[in-house]
Amino acid sequence: MAVIAVVDYDMGNLHSVCKGLEKAGATPKITDSAKELEQAKAIVLPGVGAFDPAMRNLRLRGLEEPIKEAIASGKPFLGICLGLQILFESSEEGTKSGLGIIKGKVRRFRPEPDISIPHMGWNQLELTQSKSILWEHLPPNPWVYFVHSYYVDPADPQVCAATVTHGSQTVTAAISYKNITAVQFHPEKSSNIGLQILSNFVSQVWVKVAA
Repeated sequence: MAVIAVVDYDMGNLHSVCKGLEKAGATPKITDSAKELEQAKAIVLPGVGAFDPAMRNLRLRGLEEPIKEAIASGKPFLGICLGLQILFESSEEGTKSGLGIIKGKVRRFRPEPDISIPHMGWNQLELTQSKSILWEHLPPNPWVYFVHSYYVDPADPQVCAATVTHGSQTVTAAISYKNITAVQFHPEKSSNIGLQILSNFVSQVWVKVAA
């Protein structure tokens, strides 16, 4: 059985993510155990909330190094929303350092007339890595669901797998780099498109297990 560990660090509704993974054919397990992260075939790091409390909770639970080790081992990894942002080095939202796995910073949307912050609701992706496993079997420019006031700004633009435009600002909406995939939007709230994205991730896990 290929268990996918869903990291529990008190930052978001883990059960909706698990339901999405189950619909995609996975066996998710909510855990804050370093040993279970090591044993899992893949890792999902969801999250809703603020950057500093997220990093504090990960460190208090002793999860920072196990997550880094799991990623370094080549396990398929999916970050969702805040789980994308904390992969980066720092954030304008707080003062704590992030995991630093992806070089770059998390930035706040600039205020503009006639746009809302947070960026909330359905918006279209512009796929910049068309061959990323995340986007298999999807239509061009798929609609997905966002809730965020901050966005990631990677130092290397090549890691960007999709962008989204809010007002005049076009920002990174997803990254894909080696075994790491992570998205700013919520696939578990993005209807059939989101389910397909989760299914694509689960398919990657099965390929890895079978190899």
